[in-house]
Amino acid sequence: MAEFGDLLRALGEFGLYQKLLILLLSLPLLLNPFQMVGQVFMVVEVPHHCDTSWILAVGPNLTQEEQLNLTLPRGPDGHFEQCSMFSPVDWDLDSILAYGLNHTEKCSSGWVYPSEQPPSLLTEFDLVCDRAVLNDVSQSIYMAGLLIGAMIFGMLSDRIGRRPVFLICILLQGVFGLGTAFVPHFYVFMAFRCVVGAAVSGIMIAVVSLATEWVGVSYRTKALLITHTAGAIGEMLVAGLSYGIRNWRLLEIAGSAPLFALFFYIWVLPESARWLVTKGRIEEAKKVLQKAAATNKRSLPAELLEQLKPEKEVKSGSILDLFRTKHLRKVTLIMSCVWFADSIVYYGLSLSVTDFGLDIYLTQLAFGAVELPARISCIFLLEWFGRKKVQGILLLLAGLICLILTGIPEGE
Repeated sequence: MAEFGDLLRALGEFGLYQKLLILLLSLPLLLNPFQMVGQVFMVVEVPHHCDTSWILAVGPNLTQEEQLNLTLPRGPDGHFEQCSMFSPVDWDLDSILAYGLNHTEKCSSGWVYPSEQPPSLLTEFDLVCDRAVLNDVSQSIYMAGLLIGAMIFGMLSDRIGRRPVFLICILLQGVFGLGTAFVPHFYVFMAFRCVVGAAVSGIMIAVVSLATEWVGVSYRTKALLITHTAGAIGEMLVAGLSYGIRNWRLLEIAGSAPLFALFFYIWVLPESARWLVTKGRIEEAKKVLQKAAATNKRSLPAELLEQLKPEKEVKSGSILDLFRTKHLRKVTLIMSCVWFADSIVYYGLSLSVTDFGLDIYLTQLAFGAVELPARISCIFLLEWFGRKKVQGILLLLAGLICLILTGIPEGE
């Protein structure tokens, strides 16, 4: 019986067919960074204060400066408080001028923002003061969506195939990403973001599976990291989109609508031949293998195709299988810790571009510009030194740099 690796070697382990497939898999990844960090640019802090228009009922001729002086307390720095106001009273204007207002309360009638400010998540849904935490909650819900998507679409890709999961997730990300631009309430926004997060996770899972299962073993690192470079380019695109489009709803449309241009994937994206073989769908596997060979200008020997037989049915695995043997248990625990540490640092930095004290758009551009050569260099580093050494050295280097950063005085 022919091994699947023999068929890949016969049709070409990394020929034109695989290169075109990698290109198709990379295009959706250009937009994934927008879903991850785009929200950061929709909640940029702007000056605001409590809405105290109640006083205009007794003083319609007050200037804005007079209104604010009468109704807003000042902080220790001499500026008006942004999250508190003097409690409204039913006095006439003369009494207010004579005695002044002393009792304060939280903003009860909303907030006022600069009139020239384009609509943002912050201004439209009042994500300030006590409600500012909702922005962080929504990011956490997006991350929960990533977790849910990993659990659902990981198992689903093994059951129904990599191709259906990839197409379904592109549709979900497009529909709910675009729908986010039209939500009337912030809680609906968070629900849509959760679905988008699940779809992003499903796309990443399908990309990894299709990219690695269609190329030879020696080309897997290259194939996967080439798709990752699309993510780095996407990071830079986020900076440009966010700088050019300040209206958050239009920005959501610009970051989600392009996915619908990928509808042609229905006709051109292949299923994993390796997955088809494991499911006993031999004739379908032969067709896609012959198409790949033709694209690579190779010919598959008929006797080799005839030797292609369904793999012996094996018992379905579970997550517990990762802990049954000592070696798998050790690798699983170590890699879980690595991913945990990586995620905290990577996403922590990516979602904090507004806290660096620099231009947020240039900072975001720099993040992407750094990632691009980093991902490309990993292709060679992993081939030259292996996974273990590169992983250990880069973790150590990242940890040391993080420690150095904590020693830099604030504001410098």
